[in-house]
Amino acid sequence: MPRASKLLPSIGHAASGAGGTIISTLATYPLDLVNTRLKVQRQLHADGTIGPADGYRGIADAFATIYAAEGGLAAFFSGLGADLGKSAADSFLFFLFYTWFRARRLRARDVPYLNALEELAVGAAAGACAKLFTTPASNVVTRRQTASLLQPRGGADANTSKDSISISRKRRDDPSFGELIADIRRERGVLGLWAGYSASLVLTLNPSTTFFLQQMLKRGLVPRERWDAPGAAVTFFLAAVSKCAATALTYPFQIAKARVQVSASPSPSREEEGDLQPGRGSGGRNALTRGVRGVARDTIFATVVRIARAQGVKALYDGIGGELLKAFFNHGTTMLSKDIIHGLLVRLYFVIVAALKGFPRLKARLVARQQAVADELRGSYLRVLLNMTESRWEGGQETEGIGIYRRSLSR
Repeated sequence: MPRASKLLPSIGHAASGAGGTIISTLATYPLDLVNTRLKVQRQLHADGTIGPADGYRGIADAFATIYAAEGGLAAFFSGLGADLGKSAADSFLFFLFYTWFRARRLRARDVPYLNALEELAVGAAAGACAKLFTTPASNVVTRRQTASLLQPRGGADANTSKDSISISRKRRDDPSFGELIADIRRERGVLGLWAGYSASLVLTLNPSTTFFLQQMLKRGLVPRERWDAPGAAVTFFLAAVSKCAATALTYPFQIAKARVQVSASPSPSREEEGDLQPGRGSGGRNALTRGVRGVARDTIFATVVRIARAQGVKALYDGIGGELLKAFFNHGTTMLSKDIIHGLLVRLYFVIVAALKGFPRLKARLVARQQAVADELRGSYLRVLLNMTESRWEGGQETEGIGIYRRSLSR
């Protein structure tokens, strides 16, 4: 377990990141819902799940159709509760792991910042750890957002009562979290709750690339003395531009992930259908073979290749305009809100510390803790100076400056 001095800053960044994500999710959720439907509608047309008249011609048509056909503004917030919970948990875990991994790496190397490969690796590792916990919720959110799209818009049968129509429509259009979990388990089994996780592993390049580009832009465009507080407008702009670039690079994998999550278990291929025929070998062996083939079919790279072959490369970029628009405002708002919330948390911390200093025993513990942190920082600083002057050894004898540094470290 990490010591408190290493874990507490990570928790502060994680909490402020989760708060910023909640704010940005509330602001951009309608656009996210529309983008999700645009990503999957081509597949739903191809497999006959929706008819030729269903679906949308673009972002504007999607907004107009949803508003007119699904109950006004409320339709744009279908599944918002589940998405808020998933997004907050995802962001909290990502910032927790990212800040902790990055701080440990910086301490290990005694450098002010990481190089490009290390920044990408830290972001990817943090994203993979976070997605392991939140992929089941992500599957539920995707299905909630597309539930209304999967239903026909034609009229009801004449023999069906109005009450039964109302009840069935409510169940179809707004399924509960538990109902969707049960649906996924019935269609794909327990591991189906993690459908799209391989895509999530690839998509960890999105946040890692985003933060790498953000750090690079900040170091290139912002004076060094303002790195810690570049200002609200600069923070928003750097975050938004970085996210758009990362989204454009990884968008085909987002398409593949959404399609895997919204679809039921894939239909068997011809070879698998032959395995199901009587007299075609062992049932256990055939079941294992079908399972292995199913896993191979659902991998993110296989899905991307299958979409490109069947529908063309253009299909891998369905709805990218809306996704870039969402990425610009969503991540910019997230980072701006995170900085504000983090500043409030730091102020709250000092207010609490000031209040606790009225108690002698607590005050003594706080003073000792502050001294320990100061000693740790002093030791890190002196080790950096020692490394910088190591080259000044002459004839096997250490210089006077190196001797001073070594005596300081040993105190």
